[in-house]
Amino acid sequence: MSPQVCEFHLPLSPEELLKSGGVNQYVVQEVLSVRHLPSHLKAFQTAFRVQGPLAVLEHFDTIYSILHHFRSIDPGLKEDTLEFLMKVVSHHSQELPAILDDAALSVSDRSAHLNALKMNCYALIRLLESFETMNSQTGLMDLELGGKGRKSRAKATHGFDWEEERQPILQLLTQLLQLDIRHLWNHSIIEEEFVSLVTGCCYRLLENPTISHQKNRPTREAITHLLGVALTRYNHMLSATVKIIQMLQHFEHLASILVAAVSLWATDYGVKSIVGEIVREIGQKCPQELSRDPMGAKGFATFLTELAERIPAILMSSMCILLDHLDGENYMMRNAVLAAMAEMVLQVLSGDQLEAESRDTRDQFLDTLQAHCHDVNSFVRSRVLQLFTRIVQQKSLPLTRFQAVVALAVGRLADKSVLVCKSAIQLLASFLANNPFSCKLSDTDLAGPLQKETKKLQEMRAQRRATAPSAELDPSEEWEAMLPELKATLQQLLTLPQEREGMSKGVAETETPKEVEGRIRRLLAKASYKQAIILTQEAIGHFQESEPFCHVDREESEETRFLSLLGTIFKGPAAPHQEENPQAAAGNLGPGETGCKDKPSGSEPEGCNDELVKQELLVQYLQDAHSFSLQITKAIGIISKMMYEHTTTVVQEVIEFFVMVFQFGVPQALFGVRRMLPLIWSKEPGVRDAVLNAYRQLYLKPKGDSARAKAQTLIHNLSLLLVDASVGTIQCLEEIIWEFVQKDELSPAVTQVLWERAAKKVPCSPLERCSSVMLLGMMARGKPEIVGSNLDTLVNIGLDEKLPPDYRLAQQVCHAITNISDRRKQPSMGERHAPFRLPQEHRLFERLREMVTKGSVHPDPLWVPFKEAAVTLIYQLAEGPEVICTQILQDCAKQALEKLEEKSDDQEAPQETPMLPTFLLMNLLSLAGDVALQQLVHLEQAVSGELCRRRVLREEQEHRRKEPKEKNSNSESTLEEEIGLGGATADDTEAELIRGICELELLEGKQTLAAFVPLLLKVCNNPGLYSNPELSTAASLALGKFCMISATFCDSQLRLLFTMLEKASLPVIRSNLMIAAGDLAIRFPNLVDPWTPHLYARLRDPAQHVRKTAALVMTHLILKDMVKVKGQVSEMAVLLIDPAPQIAALAKNFFNELSNKANAIYNLLPDIVSRLSAPEGGVEEEPFHTIMKQLLSYITKDKQTESLVEKLCQRFRTAQTERQYRDLAYCVSQLPLTERGLRKMLDNFDCFGDKLSDESIFSTFLSIVSKLRRGAKPEGKAVIDEFEQKLRACHTRGLDAVEELEVGQGSSQRAPSARKQPTATRHRHVASTASDDFVTPKPCRITRQHPNTQQPASRKKFRIVFSSDESSDEELSAEMTEDETPKKTTPIRRASAHRHRS
Repeated sequence: MSPQVCEFHLPLSPEELLKSGGVNQYVVQEVLSVRHLPSHLKAFQTAFRVQGPLAVLEHFDTIYSILHHFRSIDPGLKEDTLEFLMKVVSHHSQELPAILDDAALSVSDRSAHLNALKMNCYALIRLLESFETMNSQTGLMDLELGGKGRKSRAKATHGFDWEEERQPILQLLTQLLQLDIRHLWNHSIIEEEFVSLVTGCCYRLLENPTISHQKNRPTREAITHLLGVALTRYNHMLSATVKIIQMLQHFEHLASILVAAVSLWATDYGVKSIVGEIVREIGQKCPQELSRDPMGAKGFATFLTELAERIPAILMSSMCILLDHLDGENYMMRNAVLAAMAEMVLQVLSGDQLEAESRDTRDQFLDTLQAHCHDVNSFVRSRVLQLFTRIVQQKSLPLTRFQAVVALAVGRLADKSVLVCKSAIQLLASFLANNPFSCKLSDTDLAGPLQKETKKLQEMRAQRRATAPSAELDPSEEWEAMLPELKATLQQLLTLPQEREGMSKGVAETETPKEVEGRIRRLLAKASYKQAIILTQEAIGHFQESEPFCHVDREESEETRFLSLLGTIFKGPAAPHQEENPQAAAGNLGPGETGCKDKPSGSEPEGCNDELVKQELLVQYLQDAHSFSLQITKAIGIISKMMYEHTTTVVQEVIEFFVMVFQFGVPQALFGVRRMLPLIWSKEPGVRDAVLNAYRQLYLKPKGDSARAKAQTLIHNLSLLLVDASVGTIQCLEEIIWEFVQKDELSPAVTQVLWERAAKKVPCSPLERCSSVMLLGMMARGKPEIVGSNLDTLVNIGLDEKLPPDYRLAQQVCHAITNISDRRKQPSMGERHAPFRLPQEHRLFERLREMVTKGSVHPDPLWVPFKEAAVTLIYQLAEGPEVICTQILQDCAKQALEKLEEKSDDQEAPQETPMLPTFLLMNLLSLAGDVALQQLVHLEQAVSGELCRRRVLREEQEHRRKEPKEKNSNSESTLEEEIGLGGATADDTEAELIRGICELELLEGKQTLAAFVPLLLKVCNNPGLYSNPELSTAASLALGKFCMISATFCDSQLRLLFTMLEKASLPVIRSNLMIAAGDLAIRFPNLVDPWTPHLYARLRDPAQHVRKTAALVMTHLILKDMVKVKGQVSEMAVLLIDPAPQIAALAKNFFNELSNKANAIYNLLPDIVSRLSAPEGGVEEEPFHTIMKQLLSYITKDKQTESLVEKLCQRFRTAQTERQYRDLAYCVSQLPLTERGLRKMLDNFDCFGDKLSDESIFSTFLSIVSKLRRGAKPEGKAVIDEFEQKLRACHTRGLDAVEELEVGQGSSQRAPSARKQPTATRHRHVASTASDDFVTPKPCRITRQHPNTQQPASRKKFRIVFSSDESSDEELSAEMTEDETPKKTTPIRRASAHRHRS
């Protein structure tokens, strides 16, 4: 069959060309072998040079054969074929314009060119698809091999880069389609198969995930233009819409690409209708189907969101189709529709010149956005807040909605979702940055002007009403203004007739109807509505035949009749005329109305109106600003509580918010700025950097014309932070300033101004001078030379001989000088130089000794903290500090004795015992305690470090003097080992030396400190004799410090210390001793261990401050494994419901940290449940629920949950009270149960089944069923149903009903129940042998099991042991006798035993 007379039909698959079709249909005659392909391709090329594009009619079999053998032919042949086909198609596209314009073109020639066109395009597109398929497979292989050298391998394999060859082919096809080729077909209707052939290759190219890469952008653009031509010239709209929808559903990477294409078609190609078609298809998707197709929903959502960003005006006309998705289950679709609305508000519906219809649309969109701030899904709520943030930032939110959206944002701060809270903070920050009110938003500053201007407005309105002529008032408007109040008065009189008595003078006999009508009108004008109504009622009865009282419709209600008559009387006969000409009544202003409606004729009234309008606008502006400021103030209190969230990004947002609020002058912002200070110690680098950046913005960039002015502002702002600051706040600020100094971010002008203020070279207050010294000391940590080079100046500033001495300034001077040698820096092995110290004769120590000695005989409360700082400074910087401090102690003691002798000489009766002033004894004991503690620190740090340094230097010198004869590796390694061993031995020797000094010398013999021990013990042992609060406090602190020195002394005085800890009447003493006991537990753990119950007992102290201190101390001890954690940790759990929020927060933080230790809370929970639900010593039911809800939230592992379920169910058998049953049921309900956990409950159903008759217990177990149903799988619902049936049967008919239910079940269910029987029997056996306090089997077997060891199912159950069952509660007696003193000492390891078991 001659190819010229055959018609080429585009096949759906290549195999169709091998089958004989209809009449005159082209069929491939022969598929050539691979070895014949090169020669036939050359023949085709030769024919092309002669015949042109029509040569394909005779050589199509060659191209088909190449396509058929594409995988096996040589890459060079593939490349040559592609290059040749592109040449053929290009040549054909150049010839076609002339051919199409030839009017004399025969039918056969047209048919030949049509066949050639279809053959060439088919061959080229098939070849393109083959290359694309091969390239994708190669890419997958490269991905598996690591993707290295992919491009070079591709070029080596194919000889060219395919990704660069696609664009010319697509451009060639686009050029071809732009021709008017439809005339080649009959009736000029191009066949759909040809369009599908060309566009299909475009869609297949888009399906390749690599098409989204930046390097393939030219290919994407070529595809877009090719499809754009198909849309505009070849009626491809419907097919494109269907294909786009399909691709969005199945290819995640295509959303952005298709958005770019559709927006280009809608704008450059003018095909706007395709947007509506695509949106209609998406809108018609069933929301339920999308909820089951998350990938498709994500594609649609991304497409709609990005399309709205590009062409919001075109998309807006189709928005109504998408509204159904706002009620669908898929949150991504809701987010997309809401984002589209926001984009339209931003780009189309913003501005003041909107038409009424556009404003209505904008308001509807904003209403929808506001409504979805309360969406059930947190991602939607967060997204809406983010959209409002953009709207506010671009100033597209109408001012009328400002307050409403701010209130929404403040409300969302309490959202459970961290993401929503973060977005709400960002929105409030945007409101602050873009608020239209003021740069300073202090509600107190705004309240004054608001009150003043409101009063002025009221005066202007009253003056306006007084000056306005009555003849010019519009009665109709006045009637409308008084109508609401008049109606309320009338209803009140109709319902309460007794109020009418004595209200009116009545109608006189001589009065005419006109006179009565005038009286009623005047009463209405004076707002005497009650009298007017009563007079009208009397007039109706008196003048039944007279106008206007005769025109009363009896069929109307009484209220309507009265109002109609009163309106007629008040407005009068001129009312109709006035209603038709409202301008005739000038200046009719009622209360609360603006002057906008007035149209006065005179210039003076017009000027008054303008002033009134301006005043009303001013008052409205101040009201809005004040309301906004109040909302921000409210938000500050909520946001400040989020500053210590676990999520780093939330904390960063909170910090940035407070920076912005502070910059806007909100007074409460300083609280947040101070509150963020402790975050400088955060382990998260992001949080620490955020704090540094915040203080950098707030304090390092002050306003000022010069460097000195900026320095003064910076110092002033930092000084405000130091006002009434705690020790912790000062330490945090010191760390921040140290960072700034280390990075040279503080200018020299700051240092200069600080020195000038400290030296009083510039006028400043004493507090400002003190804060300057504090700041200098903080800077000295980073650069010691700041203080070191001016040491004498600083001594003169704070330690001069002026009277009276300024101990506050002297204390800060001591702190500043101490920072020359940073006490935080531990001595290291690598130190070669001796630490910086000053000689004992230095003037600094002379002044300190003199000030401490002289101040001890004066009752100045500031002397005590100064003395402590002075002793610390002496031990930090002095050579031989013990000599100086011994001299100070002796001098102070000598002064005390002198005072005692003076008292003795002054007394008239010599037999009376001389009395020493209390403050003198207090100062002496406090000084001795400080010296004792600092002496210990000096020995263990400075002396020990110095001994180590000298030993290292001595060993190095000895090593240099020795010249080893043999230098081989073995001898060197042996030498290193010997040196290492020697160093370790030397360290032990030095530590033993220091320990011996502390044990045998400091508090023994004739040592100065030993002389104070009898006095100290006498004061502590006789609280009745020495009852002064300050003295008792100082003595108790000194006792704790003395106990730190020696284990022997500590052991002998522990009973006294713990007696004072329990029985001291002053909370401050109990608090101080709690801290001392914590320090002793770390230093002498074996000595303090028997007294651990007394430490826990302070957690229930009646004083809030003591409980807080005890919580802090126990937190440190437990987390550092310094005390054994048993059932007494329930005392910490009780603090979760402490009335003081700070203590409750401490307890929550403790359990948060404890939960990070493996299985710690899991192991403690049974003990806590047992103690808290005990009839004696437990807590109430509601507090118990609060505590257990928090603790059980830490149980997240399935195995832990299953084990706890089993143990809690078994606990039902040993519980004794109804309250304990309810508590156990509540605990089970709070566990994160799974299907396996439910099966555990079914196995142990006999344990609690007989308790289900109680309604509350039954309700609790039903709540477990409802929770399990929420996320239950279909196969697990049967188990849930079985459990619920058992619950209900047992609740209504008792436990026997469960057995009947099991008997009545089918045989298919009997087998499982028979298998479960041994388990239940075993449980009953365990429960029967248990004691009343629920003794479960010992956990010794558990500790031997390896976690990965597979055990039989029957041995896989965990056993929890209650420590309360092993030992009874230790009662705290009112007085500790010798017999009651704990003597058993248990060595405490540094690691917890729980850690090894878990």
